Amino acid sequence: MNGLRLRPERVRELSLLAIIVVAVLVFATIIDGYLSPRTFNRIASSVVIIAVVAAGQTLVVLTRNIDLSVGAMVGCVAYFTGALLAANHGLPPVLAIALAVAIGTVMGAINGALVVFARIPSIIVTLGTMAVFRGLLVEFSGAKSITTANLPSWLVNLPQMTVLSIGSFDIRAMVALALVTIILFQLGMSVLRVGRHFYAVGSNPDAAHFTGLPVRRVIFSAFLLSGAMSGLAGFMTLARFGTITVEAAMGLELESIAAVVVGGVNIFGGAGSIIGATLGAILIGTLEQSLFRLQINQFWLDALLGLLILVAVASDSVLITRLRRFWNEARARRRQIPATTDTTS
Repeated sequence: MNGLRLRPERVRELSLLAIIVVAVLVFATIIDGYLSPRTFNRIASSVVIIAVVAAGQTLVVLTRNIDLSVGAMVGCVAYFTGALLAANHGLPPVLAIALAVAIGTVMGAINGALVVFARIPSIIVTLGTMAVFRGLLVEFSGAKSITTANLPSWLVNLPQMTVLSIGSFDIRAMVALALVTIILFQLGMSVLRVGRHFYAVGSNPDAAHFTGLPVRRVIFSAFLLSGAMSGLAGFMTLARFGTITVEAAMGLELESIAAVVVGGVNIFGGAGSIIGATLGAILIGTLEQSLFRLQINQFWLDALLGLLILVAVASDSVLITRLRRFWNEARARRRQIPATTDTTS
Protein backbone atom coordinates (compact mmCIF):
# COMPACT_ATOMS: atom_id res chain seq x y z
CA MET A 1 0.00 0.00 0.00
CA ASN A 2 2.84 2.40 0.78
CA GLY A 3 4.17 1.96 -2.73
CA LEU A 4 0.76 2.89 -4.15
CA ARG A 5 0.49 6.12 -2.16
CA LEU A 6 0.59 9.11 -4.46
CA ARG A 7 2.99 11.93 -3.72
CA PRO A 8 1.79 15.52 -4.09
CA GLU A 9 3.70 15.85 -7.37
CA ARG A 10 1.90 12.79 -8.79
CA VAL A 11 -1.44 14.29 -7.73
CA ARG A 12 -0.61 17.44 -9.70
CA GLU A 13 0.40 15.42 -12.76
CA LEU A 14 -2.76 13.29 -12.72
CA SER A 15 -4.90 16.40 -12.25
CA LEU A 16 -3.12 18.07 -15.16
CA LEU A 17 -3.68 15.02 -17.35
CA ALA A 18 -7.40 15.17 -16.53
CA ILE A 19 -7.49 18.88 -17.40
CA ILE A 20 -5.84 18.18 -20.77
CA VAL A 21 -8.45 15.53 -21.57
CA VAL A 22 -11.29 17.88 -20.58
CA ALA A 23 -9.79 20.72 -22.65
CA VAL A 24 -9.55 18.48 -25.73
CA LEU A 25 -13.16 17.35 -25.32
CA VAL A 26 -14.37 20.93 -24.90
CA PHE A 27 -12.52 22.18 -27.98
CA ALA A 28 -13.78 19.16 -29.94
CA THR A 29 -17.36 20.32 -29.36
CA ILE A 30 -16.78 23.87 -30.60
CA ILE A 31 -14.19 23.39 -33.40
CA ASP A 32 -15.17 21.40 -36.48
CA GLY A 33 -12.81 18.54 -37.31
CA TYR A 34 -10.82 19.08 -34.13
CA LEU A 35 -10.19 15.39 -33.39
CA SER A 36 -8.18 14.81 -36.54
CA PRO A 37 -4.59 13.90 -37.48
CA ARG A 38 -4.07 17.44 -38.76
CA THR A 39 -4.91 18.94 -35.36
CA PHE A 40 -2.70 16.38 -33.62
CA ASN A 41 0.29 17.24 -35.82
CA ARG A 42 -0.30 20.98 -35.44
CA ILE A 43 -0.40 20.75 -31.63
CA ALA A 44 2.47 18.23 -31.43
CA SER A 45 4.82 20.38 -33.51
CA SER A 46 4.13 23.30 -31.15
CA VAL A 47 4.39 21.24 -27.97
CA VAL A 48 7.76 19.62 -28.71
CA ILE A 49 9.61 22.95 -28.76
CA ILE A 50 8.01 24.14 -25.51
CA ALA A 51 8.55 20.73 -23.87
CA VAL A 52 12.25 20.55 -24.75
CA VAL A 53 12.90 24.06 -23.41
CA ALA A 54 10.76 23.32 -20.33
CA ALA A 55 12.88 20.21 -19.58
CA GLY A 56 15.98 22.38 -19.30
CA GLN A 57 14.08 25.07 -17.40
CA THR A 58 12.93 22.39 -14.92
CA LEU A 59 16.52 21.64 -13.91
CA VAL A 60 17.18 25.34 -13.28
CA VAL A 61 13.99 25.85 -11.26
CA LEU A 62 14.69 22.72 -9.19
CA THR A 63 17.86 24.44 -7.94
CA ARG A 64 15.90 27.58 -6.89
CA ASN A 65 16.89 29.58 -9.96
CA ILE A 66 15.22 30.72 -13.17
CA ASP A 67 16.36 31.18 -16.76
CA LEU A 68 14.74 34.10 -18.59
CA SER A 69 17.12 33.87 -21.54
CA VAL A 70 15.85 30.59 -23.03
CA GLY A 71 13.82 32.34 -25.74
CA ALA A 72 16.80 34.44 -26.81
CA MET A 73 19.04 31.35 -26.83
CA VAL A 74 16.55 29.44 -29.00
CA GLY A 75 16.31 32.39 -31.41
CA CYS A 76 20.09 32.76 -31.64
CA VAL A 77 20.69 29.06 -32.21
CA ALA A 78 17.94 28.87 -34.84
CA TYR A 79 19.43 31.81 -36.76
CA PHE A 80 23.11 30.83 -36.40
CA THR A 81 22.41 27.21 -37.37
CA GLY A 82 20.24 28.35 -40.27
CA ALA A 83 22.98 30.65 -41.55
CA LEU A 84 25.51 27.81 -41.30
CA LEU A 85 23.26 25.37 -43.17
CA ALA A 86 22.40 27.97 -45.79
CA ALA A 87 26.11 28.32 -46.56
CA ASN A 88 26.89 24.58 -46.28
CA HIS A 89 24.10 22.39 -47.68
CA GLY A 90 26.30 19.33 -47.40
CA LEU A 91 26.54 19.52 -43.59
CA PRO A 92 25.32 16.18 -42.14
CA PRO A 93 22.09 16.37 -40.07
CA VAL A 94 23.70 14.85 -36.97
CA LEU A 95 26.51 17.40 -37.08
CA ALA A 96 24.00 20.24 -37.55
CA ILE A 97 22.09 19.13 -34.46
CA ALA A 98 25.34 18.73 -32.50
CA LEU A 99 26.44 22.25 -33.45
CA ALA A 100 23.06 23.69 -32.43
CA VAL A 101 23.29 21.96 -29.04
CA ALA A 102 26.90 23.12 -28.64
CA ILE A 103 26.00 26.77 -29.29
CA GLY A 104 23.20 26.56 -26.74
CA THR A 105 25.52 24.88 -24.25
CA VAL A 106 28.05 27.73 -24.51
CA MET A 107 25.29 30.27 -23.86
CA GLY A 108 24.06 28.24 -20.89
CA ALA A 109 27.61 28.07 -19.55
CA ILE A 110 27.79 31.88 -19.61
CA ASN A 111 24.63 32.07 -17.51
CA GLY A 112 25.86 29.41 -15.12
CA ALA A 113 29.28 31.02 -14.66
CA LEU A 114 27.76 34.40 -13.82
CA VAL A 115 25.31 32.87 -11.33
CA VAL A 116 27.75 30.49 -9.66
CA PHE A 117 31.07 32.29 -9.71
CA ALA A 118 30.02 35.95 -9.84
CA ARG A 119 27.18 35.16 -7.37
CA ILE A 120 24.67 37.31 -9.23
CA PRO A 121 20.99 36.32 -8.80
CA SER A 122 19.82 34.23 -11.73
CA ILE A 123 16.88 36.48 -12.54
CA ILE A 124 19.28 39.42 -13.02
CA VAL A 125 21.83 37.39 -14.97
CA THR A 126 19.37 35.84 -17.40
CA LEU A 127 17.43 39.07 -17.84
CA GLY A 128 20.72 40.69 -18.87
CA THR A 129 21.88 37.84 -21.11
CA MET A 130 18.44 37.75 -22.74
CA ALA A 131 19.04 41.31 -23.94
CA VAL A 132 22.70 40.60 -24.84
CA PHE A 133 21.87 37.49 -26.88
CA ARG A 134 19.11 39.32 -28.75
CA GLY A 135 21.49 42.20 -29.41
CA LEU A 136 24.10 39.80 -30.80
CA LEU A 137 21.47 38.24 -33.01
CA VAL A 138 20.43 41.63 -34.42
CA GLU A 139 24.07 42.56 -35.03
CA PHE A 140 24.95 39.22 -36.62
CA SER A 141 21.87 39.09 -38.85
CA GLY A 142 22.14 42.62 -40.20
CA ALA A 143 18.32 42.69 -40.17
CA LYS A 144 18.23 39.87 -42.75
CA SER A 145 16.10 36.75 -42.40
CA ILE A 146 16.92 33.09 -42.97
CA THR A 147 14.42 31.77 -45.53
CA THR A 148 13.30 28.27 -46.42
CA ALA A 149 14.62 28.70 -49.97
CA ASN A 150 18.19 28.95 -48.60
CA LEU A 151 18.03 25.79 -46.48
CA PRO A 152 18.92 22.22 -47.53
CA SER A 153 16.01 20.03 -48.61
CA TRP A 154 16.47 17.48 -45.81
CA LEU A 155 15.83 20.19 -43.22
CA VAL A 156 12.81 21.58 -45.05
CA ASN A 157 11.31 18.07 -45.28
CA LEU A 158 12.18 17.07 -41.71
CA PRO A 159 8.93 18.33 -40.06
CA GLN A 160 6.92 16.08 -42.42
CA MET A 161 9.07 12.99 -41.91
CA THR A 162 7.12 10.17 -40.24
CA VAL A 163 8.86 7.59 -38.06
CA LEU A 164 5.78 5.74 -36.79
CA SER A 165 2.09 5.58 -37.69
CA ILE A 166 -0.66 4.63 -35.25
CA GLY A 167 -3.82 4.26 -37.28
CA SER A 168 -4.31 7.56 -39.10
CA PHE A 169 -2.04 9.44 -36.68
CA ASP A 170 1.62 9.94 -37.65
CA ILE A 171 4.48 10.40 -35.19
CA ARG A 172 6.81 12.90 -36.82
CA ALA A 173 10.60 12.78 -36.52
CA MET A 174 10.80 15.91 -34.33
CA VAL A 175 8.16 14.54 -31.96
CA ALA A 176 10.13 11.30 -31.65
CA LEU A 177 13.37 13.23 -31.02
CA ALA A 178 11.70 15.29 -28.28
CA LEU A 179 10.15 12.20 -26.67
CA VAL A 180 13.47 10.35 -26.56
CA THR A 181 15.21 13.39 -25.07
CA ILE A 182 12.53 13.92 -22.41
CA ILE A 183 12.48 10.24 -21.44
CA LEU A 184 16.26 10.15 -21.09
CA PHE A 185 16.20 13.28 -18.91
CA GLN A 186 13.41 11.86 -16.74
CA LEU A 187 15.26 8.57 -16.27
CA GLY A 188 18.45 10.43 -15.43
CA MET A 189 16.66 12.52 -12.80
CA SER A 190 14.99 9.44 -11.29
CA VAL A 191 17.73 6.82 -11.47
CA LEU A 192 21.12 8.51 -11.48
CA ARG A 193 22.64 9.88 -8.29
CA VAL A 194 23.57 13.12 -10.03
CA GLY A 195 19.91 13.57 -10.90
CA ARG A 196 18.94 13.43 -7.25
CA HIS A 197 21.50 16.15 -6.50
CA PHE A 198 19.29 18.71 -8.25
CA TYR A 199 16.48 17.94 -5.79
CA ALA A 200 18.80 17.99 -2.79
CA VAL A 201 20.31 21.35 -3.71
CA GLY A 202 16.90 22.88 -4.35
CA SER A 203 15.34 21.49 -1.18
CA ASN A 204 18.03 22.83 1.15
CA PRO A 205 21.22 24.32 -0.36
CA ASP A 206 22.90 24.74 3.03
CA ALA A 207 22.24 21.15 4.08
CA ALA A 208 23.41 19.93 0.66
CA HIS A 209 26.66 21.87 1.08
CA PHE A 210 27.31 20.50 4.58
CA THR A 211 26.72 16.94 3.39
CA GLY A 212 29.43 17.38 0.78
CA LEU A 213 27.35 17.82 -2.36
CA PRO A 214 28.97 20.00 -5.06
CA VAL A 215 26.27 22.69 -4.90
CA ARG A 216 27.95 25.14 -7.27
CA ARG A 217 28.69 22.42 -9.80
CA VAL A 218 25.07 21.25 -9.70
CA ILE A 219 23.72 24.77 -10.29
CA PHE A 220 26.22 25.35 -13.09
CA SER A 221 25.18 22.03 -14.67
CA ALA A 222 21.52 23.06 -14.53
CA PHE A 223 22.21 26.20 -16.58
CA LEU A 224 24.52 24.25 -18.88
CA LEU A 225 21.83 21.67 -19.62
CA SER A 226 19.19 24.37 -19.97
CA GLY A 227 21.36 25.95 -22.67
CA ALA A 228 21.85 22.58 -24.37
CA MET A 229 18.10 21.96 -24.46
CA SER A 230 17.55 25.47 -25.79
CA GLY A 231 20.07 24.65 -28.51
CA LEU A 232 18.09 21.55 -29.47
CA ALA A 233 14.89 23.58 -29.42
CA GLY A 234 16.61 26.15 -31.65
CA PHE A 235 17.27 23.47 -34.26
CA MET A 236 13.63 22.34 -34.00
CA THR A 237 12.45 25.93 -34.43
CA LEU A 238 14.55 26.27 -37.58
CA ALA A 239 13.17 23.00 -38.96
CA ARG A 240 9.58 23.86 -38.13
CA PHE A 241 9.40 27.43 -39.43
CA GLY A 242 12.23 27.62 -41.97
CA THR A 243 12.02 31.40 -42.08
CA ILE A 244 13.87 32.81 -39.05
CA THR A 245 13.99 36.49 -38.08
CA VAL A 246 15.58 38.31 -35.15
CA GLU A 247 12.27 37.92 -33.30
CA ALA A 248 12.37 34.11 -33.44
CA ALA A 249 11.23 32.37 -30.20
CA MET A 250 10.37 35.69 -28.56
CA GLY A 251 8.03 34.94 -25.64
CA LEU A 252 9.17 31.33 -25.34
CA GLU A 253 10.61 32.07 -21.88
CA LEU A 254 7.08 32.79 -20.60
CA GLU A 255 5.74 29.59 -22.13
CA SER A 256 8.56 27.49 -20.66
CA ILE A 257 8.11 28.92 -17.17
CA ALA A 258 4.35 28.41 -17.42
CA ALA A 259 4.87 24.78 -18.49
CA VAL A 260 7.24 24.16 -15.57
CA VAL A 261 5.11 25.65 -12.79
CA VAL A 262 1.81 24.39 -14.21
CA GLY A 263 3.45 20.96 -14.45
CA GLY A 264 4.01 20.89 -10.70
CA VAL A 265 7.65 21.97 -10.43
CA ASN A 266 7.94 24.01 -7.25
CA ILE A 267 9.08 27.53 -8.12
CA PHE A 268 10.96 27.53 -4.79
CA GLY A 269 12.97 24.47 -5.84
CA GLY A 270 13.38 20.88 -4.73
CA ALA A 271 10.19 19.30 -6.13
CA GLY A 272 8.80 18.42 -9.54
CA SER A 273 9.60 16.29 -12.57
CA ILE A 274 10.38 16.46 -16.26
CA ILE A 275 7.17 14.52 -16.98
CA GLY A 276 5.13 17.12 -15.11
CA ALA A 277 6.74 19.95 -17.10
CA THR A 278 6.01 18.02 -20.31
CA LEU A 279 2.34 17.74 -19.35
CA GLY A 280 2.37 21.46 -18.68
CA ALA A 281 3.81 22.01 -22.17
CA ILE A 282 1.09 19.80 -23.68
CA LEU A 283 -1.62 21.83 -21.95
CA ILE A 284 -0.11 25.13 -23.09
CA GLY A 285 0.42 23.91 -26.64
CA THR A 286 -3.15 22.60 -26.78
CA LEU A 287 -4.61 25.86 -25.50
CA GLU A 288 -2.36 27.96 -27.74
CA GLN A 289 -3.20 26.16 -30.99
CA SER A 290 -6.89 25.70 -30.14
CA LEU A 291 -7.46 29.33 -29.19
CA PHE A 292 -5.56 30.38 -32.31
CA ARG A 293 -8.04 28.40 -34.41
CA LEU A 294 -10.80 30.24 -32.60
CA GLN A 295 -9.05 33.48 -33.68
CA ILE A 296 -8.41 34.65 -30.12
CA ASN A 297 -6.13 37.69 -29.91
CA GLN A 298 -2.48 37.02 -28.96
CA PHE A 299 -2.86 39.43 -26.04
CA TRP A 300 -5.40 37.11 -24.42
CA LEU A 301 -3.16 34.10 -25.04
CA ASP A 302 -0.33 35.81 -23.12
CA ALA A 303 -2.77 36.84 -20.38
CA LEU A 304 -3.92 33.21 -20.09
CA LEU A 305 -0.31 32.04 -19.66
CA GLY A 306 0.20 34.59 -16.90
CA LEU A 307 -2.99 33.44 -15.20
CA LEU A 308 -1.89 29.80 -15.40
CA ILE A 309 1.41 30.70 -13.70
CA LEU A 310 -0.37 32.54 -10.88
CA VAL A 311 -2.86 29.71 -10.33
CA ALA A 312 -0.10 27.07 -10.37
CA VAL A 313 2.09 28.91 -7.84
CA ALA A 314 -0.91 29.59 -5.59
CA SER A 315 -1.97 25.95 -5.67
CA ASP A 316 1.58 24.88 -4.80
CA SER A 317 1.49 26.99 -1.65
CA VAL A 318 -2.01 25.86 -0.64
CA LEU A 319 -3.02 22.48 -2.05
CA ILE A 320 0.37 20.77 -2.08
CA THR A 321 1.20 22.01 1.42
CA ARG A 322 -2.07 20.63 2.77
CA LEU A 323 -1.56 17.29 1.07
CA ARG A 324 1.92 16.95 2.54
CA ARG A 325 0.63 17.86 6.00
CA PHE A 326 -2.12 15.24 5.68
CA TRP A 327 0.34 12.51 4.69
CA ASN A 328 2.82 13.51 7.41
CA GLU A 329 0.07 13.30 10.04
CA ALA A 330 -1.07 9.95 8.69
CA ARG A 331 2.51 8.66 8.81
CA ALA A 332 2.89 9.89 12.39
CA ARG A 333 -0.32 8.10 13.44
CA ARG A 334 0.89 4.83 11.89
CA ARG A 335 4.13 5.07 13.85
CA GLN A 336 2.40 5.47 17.22
CA ILE A 337 2.72 2.53 19.63
CA PRO A 338 -0.62 0.68 19.88
CA ALA A 339 -2.40 0.97 23.23
CA THR A 340 -1.81 -1.92 25.68
CA THR A 341 -4.61 -4.49 25.58
CA ASP A 342 -6.58 -4.88 28.88
CA THR A 343 -5.97 -8.48 30.12
CA THR A 344 -7.74 -8.25 33.49
CA SER A 345 -10.24 -10.99 34.04
